[in-house]
Amino acid sequence: MPEEEKLRGMEEPIYAVPGFKASAVAAGIKKTRGLDLALIYSEKVANVAAVFTKNKVKAAPVVLSREHTRDGRARAIVANSGNANACTGKAGLATARKTAELVAGELGILPEEVLVASTGVIGAPLDMDLISRAVPDLVKGLSWEGVHRAAEAIMTTDTFPKISRFQGRAGGKDYGILGIAKGAGMIMPDMATMLGFVMTDLRVEADELRDALISSVDSTFNRISVDGDTSTNDMLVLMANGAAGNRELRGEDRKEFRSGLTRVLQDLAGMIVRDGEGATKVVNIEIRGAHSPSDAFEAARTVANSSLVKTAFYGADPNWGRIMAALGRAGITMAEESVDIWIDEVQIVAGGTGVGPESERKAAEKMAGDLFSVTIDLHQGACRDRVITCDLTHEYVSINAEYRT
Repeated sequence: MPEEEKLRGMEEPIYAVPGFKASAVAAGIKKTRGLDLALIYSEKVANVAAVFTKNKVKAAPVVLSREHTRDGRARAIVANSGNANACTGKAGLATARKTAELVAGELGILPEEVLVASTGVIGAPLDMDLISRAVPDLVKGLSWEGVHRAAEAIMTTDTFPKISRFQGRAGGKDYGILGIAKGAGMIMPDMATMLGFVMTDLRVEADELRDALISSVDSTFNRISVDGDTSTNDMLVLMANGAAGNRELRGEDRKEFRSGLTRVLQDLAGMIVRDGEGATKVVNIEIRGAHSPSDAFEAARTVANSSLVKTAFYGADPNWGRIMAALGRAGITMAEESVDIWIDEVQIVAGGTGVGPESERKAAEKMAGDLFSVTIDLHQGACRDRVITCDLTHEYVSINAEYRT
């Protein structure tokens, strides 16, 4: 029985999508000498959509992969950790191109069909000799079961590999959506060392694929923050190889695909916040009653990124004055005397002033857990939004103070 049929026949296929293979090797790029070079390969030419960092400082792999995704088609993604290949000038871009050429040569495909991604230290040259020696084994190691190793290979300060999958059915054909991601620090995607690669065996036309990705990214990855920093290397790629054999997506099938994609991205985004560098708590910041959609988003993001607010989260301190101060500098329409604030279901601010010590005591109990919500009603309109964030801890400082040493 062909491998593809085995996968479709398995009751609970693990980390695999028909038509895709993956692998990972230890190329010696990381100081830890662990897995640090990953490859994802589609046996068929796949339609591709991608979004990239909006940071004006863009790493060489971002520049190259933007170029290679313009025609909406790709076959492979090669990604390294341990070195961002960012701020490395013409030499860095040459290294990215050479990496694509080496992988393409081993796979027997065109260099333009290979996307390149990197994550790690900014400003250090990437050793091309390490890549050259590793690529042959990387290609030889391709297998249906290689996705977990690939997810491990793209980790930097992550503490666990991030993988999510969705199973669906379209036009009588079973299909899967499988995504991996990395990210724990420098996280406030705007499309921070965030990489995401998503595969599906559905047939999805390039325009539909891009529309679905942009919509899903906006409500998932663009609604998280660990530390407010947007990286030079952010990249999220979605490949659809059509191996499921479905017809063009329509109606409910199209709706289910978009829902499944959003579910996978939301799952991965949540894992990134949960794995935030040094984080001990995940906090949902929800804004209600904003004057406009942009006000709702800016209010949520400003509170989520406030260092003072995040350290209060760490200390389980319902210091609502810090939240009010963040709202006041968010550049939104607001009136101090109209603001209400809750920690979970415990109201700590009513009409812009504190409810009292007993409410704060109950709120502190809620904040002692590893997951809680901050709900803010501005009473300025009917718009709402939310951002998922985490606390700011001593460990975050230690990790980033020692990142290069």
